[in-house]
Order: sequence, then structure tokens, then C-alpha cells
Amino acid sequence: MWQPTVVAMRRPWIILLGAVVVIGVIGVAAMYYLLPGELRPTQGAAAPNATTQVINKGEYLARAGDCVACHTHPGGREFAGGRAMPTPFGNLYVPNITPDEETGIGAWSPDEFYRMMHQGVSRDGTLLYPAMPFASYTKVTREDSDAIFAYLMSVPPVKQPNRPHELRFPYNKRELLVGWRALYFREGEYQPDPKQSAQWNRGAYLVLGLGHCAMCHTAVNPLGGSSESKAFEGGMIPNQNWYAPSLTSNREAGLGNWSLQDIKDLLQAGVSHRGTVYGPMAEVTYNSLQYLSDEDVEAMAVYLKALPQRDSEPPPTSQARLVAPNVMELGRKVYGQQCAMCHGEEGKGHPPGLPPLAGNQSITMASPVNSIRMVLNGGYAPGTRKNPRPYGMPPFNHILNDDEAAAVVTYIRVAWENSGTPVSPAQVNELRKLIPE
Repeated sequence: MWQPTVVAMRRPWIILLGAVVVIGVIGVAAMYYLLPGELRPTQGAAAPNATTQVINKGEYLARAGDCVACHTHPGGREFAGGRAMPTPFGNLYVPNITPDEETGIGAWSPDEFYRMMHQGVSRDGTLLYPAMPFASYTKVTREDSDAIFAYLMSVPPVKQPNRPHELRFPYNKRELLVGWRALYFREGEYQPDPKQSAQWNRGAYLVLGLGHCAMCHTAVNPLGGSSESKAFEGGMIPNQNWYAPSLTSNREAGLGNWSLQDIKDLLQAGVSHRGTVYGPMAEVTYNSLQYLSDEDVEAMAVYLKALPQRDSEPPPTSQARLVAPNVMELGRKVYGQQCAMCHGEEGKGHPPGLPPLAGNQSITMASPVNSIRMVLNGGYAPGTRKNPRPYGMPPFNHILNDDEAAAVVTYIRVAWENSGTPVSPAQVNELRKLIPE
């Protein structure tokens, strides 16, 4: 008979205690949301241990180096290799870099991995072909190399034997690489420039090292090498039939008169108010740059914007830009029928989704290859975290003949005070032949 009395006496205390707990929970929640994001404790998980932190860092750096783009066959297992890389000398087949001990790099040590990155020498002493960008990766620090290795050792191993290269004689003789290395390879980690800011140096480290941007944006000679004196001055990408524009000329893709925000947007999102990435650069943004931090992308933008302007060719003269009236009229007509709906009668577009053509340096640069390919093949900007639903351009190769395609490309290169030069039907036809049937 006494138990109900005791319960009745305790009930006010229970209610009071419950109220205190509720107030405490509300207070803690309020404190959590008032704290800056970087100071909030991670929900539901303890801070990662040192090994996990190194692996996470390595994953980030592997993204910066775009390793997955070459070492993953389309539709294949990640990092298992097997992808063909066409070169002027034959096909190279990218190796398996998963931690499988028999067919991958599972038996490698961090020292051996660093030697490969830093010197371009494989575990067994074999000299690597320069399609592996060791001439850029040599600038990567030992700490970052070890982190990348730790990450690669954490991915699922795949047992997939490496495929032998298919290079023509004499390029299949690796001993010839000794001469190539003497001409074009300079070993050494990146050394910060004390005259520049920490941000500039971080950008230089990423652009010159892991980003290996110079591999595409510097012309390649018949030996597969490039001159440091012509770094970033642009050139055709071998066997891909895309032109990587000069980053040092404001008449091409030079970024000296771009805002930092437009450069960051182009690199990280794939679109900006100044232009859109297509072709090989779209793959770089999709696989790599979209995953970099805002701070690192801004550092890259700072470095790229500061590249000295080195125009290797004078601007075209007014005589070189003369277009036959009938070609100009045909180009204007085709533009009005096929292009104006998206890019506007005056070529101003609707950026960032639909890029402008008037004043667009990628339209007016000396090489018309990219403009012709876009008209024939169409294309999409990459789907990125900051631009998940990109606009695309349809192909017109089945609609326009060579004369019409040449006329419309000519029109957009010279209309609206653009400073490009005319395009011939023969140039269109050469690129049309490359379209798979």
C-alpha cells in the first residue's frame, strides 16, 4: 500500500529532472549551431586516425594528379590499367596500379614508388616512357608521394596482367630513352620561390607538378619532347586532334585579363562567364579539378593568371582576315538558322550555361581546330558538383556540308569584331574524316 505514495512523491522530481535535461539538450544544440563550421565536432564518428588521414590526403592528391583518367580503362576496374594511349610512335598500354602483388604494385615499397614518380624509373629499373608524366611528377614532394602510395595501397586489388606496348621500331627500344631524358628531363622536387606568395607557390606546385598542365599546353616536337622556353605556349595534342591553347597569350587562353573568379569557375565547374571547357580539358575538370578545394583552385588561378605573356605570333592582319562576301553571307545564314537560338544574334550567348562567341578567345585563336570540331561533333561541358546539369551542343556534321560548316566557323571567327581568320572547306573535311561512323 506504500508504493503508490512513494511514486507520487518522486514524480515532481522526475518532471524537474526531465525539464533540466531538455534545456541542456537545447543548449548544446544551440552551441553547436553557433560554432563556426570548422570547429564543430564531427557527428557520429571520432576524428580519423593518422593512417586514415594519410590515405585521405593521398586520395585527394591522386585526384589532383588525375591518375584515374589514364589508369582506368573505360568500363573497367578503377586503377587496373589496360587503357590504350595512342601516340605518334604506336600504342602504349597503361599499367595496373592497384595493390595486387602479382600484376599491380602490391609488392612495391614507398621508396620504389617515389623513385618511379621522381625519376621515371620502374621497380625493376626499367625506364618509363614519358607518356607517364614523370617530368612533371618529379616536382612532387616525398611526403605527398608517400600519401599517394598509401592511398593506392588501400584500393581494392585487381588481378589484371599488364598488356605489352605496341610501339614501332626503333621506338620500342627503351635504351633510346636515355637520350630523350638527357634532352627533356630535369629531375627535382619543386622549390618554392621566396619572392612569391605562399598562394602563388602552392598554385605553381599543383600546375607544374601533379596537374602536369604543361604536357598538353606546350607544343610537342617529333621526338615527343617539349621546350621549357615554350612552356604553356599551346600546341596540338598528339593523336587527339584537339588544340591546347596558349596560356601565355591573351589572344588565346591567356588569363591575364580574366578575373580570378572566372578562372576558378572554368577550372572547377567547367563553365564561367568567359567560356566553357570541352574535349580533353572537360575530362580533366570532371576527373580531377572539380574535387579540389576552393583554396587550391584559387592558388592555381593565381599562378596561371600571373604567367608572363609571350605571344609567339603577331595578330592577323586585316588582309589575312578578308572573307569573300558569298562565304560571309552563307555563314551568317547558317548561324541564324542553327546557332542564334542559343548563342544570340550578336553572339553574346547566355553565360555561363551557353557561352558567348563574341570576344571569345577560344574562337579566334590561330588554330581553328577546336571550333571546327565543336560544330561537327558537338559536345557537353562536364557535369560537376558546381554545375551538375550542364548544357550541351548538338553535332551538325550530319546537317552541314563542308562548305556550310567552313562558312559558319569563318563567320563566328570574324563577326562582332572577332579577330580570327577564315576557315576552308578542306580543313573541315580533314576533321570530318576522323568522326567514327
